[in-house]
Amino acid sequence: MSVRIDPPPATAAGCASCSVANTATLRKLGINLEDTDYVVALAGNPNVGKSTVFNAVTGLRQHTGNWPGKTVARAEGGFEYAGRRYKIVDLPGTYSLLSTSLDEEIARNFILFGRPDVTVVVVDATRLERNLNLVLQVLEITDRAVVCLNLVDEARRLKLNVDERRLARDLGVPVVPTAARQGEGVPLLLQMIDEVATGKTLCRPRRLQSEPPALKRAVAELTERIHQAFPALPNARWVALRLLDGDESMAQALRAGDLAELSQAASATEPRVPTLTAEAVI
Repeated sequence: MSVRIDPPPATAAGCASCSVANTATLRKLGINLEDTDYVVALAGNPNVGKSTVFNAVTGLRQHTGNWPGKTVARAEGGFEYAGRRYKIVDLPGTYSLLSTSLDEEIARNFILFGRPDVTVVVVDATRLERNLNLVLQVLEITDRAVVCLNLVDEARRLKLNVDERRLARDLGVPVVPTAARQGEGVPLLLQMIDEVATGKTLCRPRRLQSEPPALKRAVAELTERIHQAFPALPNARWVALRLLDGDESMAQALRAGDLAELSQAASATEPRVPTLTAEAVI
């Protein structure tokens, strides 16, 4: 892939880690932040009990609508824990974040650009191997995650035993066994969300360590060029990997300035979005 990135004009760049920038991005994504201390994203494959987990956590404190400019439904709700107020956003069920569908694009953009304080990935304890693909992709984007090992009651019925402590060590993030329909494990899940959000528990997520030298050089070079053109863009390395993999939706989003806009802080005068031109060479 050959990529040309046109640098932005001289202007004050937003800080990628600035809470003001993050708040502005979340609002652009349609999230109402009134009476909220922390934002939680709820992700997972279809049919893993994600909606049951959402209902168990929020109770009746929830409402539905659509994502801005999309026909895809969004549910969000709230809960309180240890005197802190949490907004939880139920992302569309998806098998990956590689953006081959609108649902995947919404989930990816929210985790990558909305930068929630915690991302909870719900997995099915009876089909764990299939679900870990999404978990590992989320852990490439964020180091603030909790794995909700749901349907452990079904796993027990099938005489399946999942060692959640070893899984937590291997993944580098908390793993909480739950049977959300019965309320089992939900109090511990809330505790882990709170500990990750407040920094009491620090995650060290498992990520790709051994890269071929040629790939490592290409990723480093492209990441640096993305940083120079889009100083406020979070996780430029992940974007570089997607571009090198030939992700046309990512290239188009960067070319149009859509994703860069999400990463900028709101201000009276928005900085002009730099343009990126990407051409895939086969």
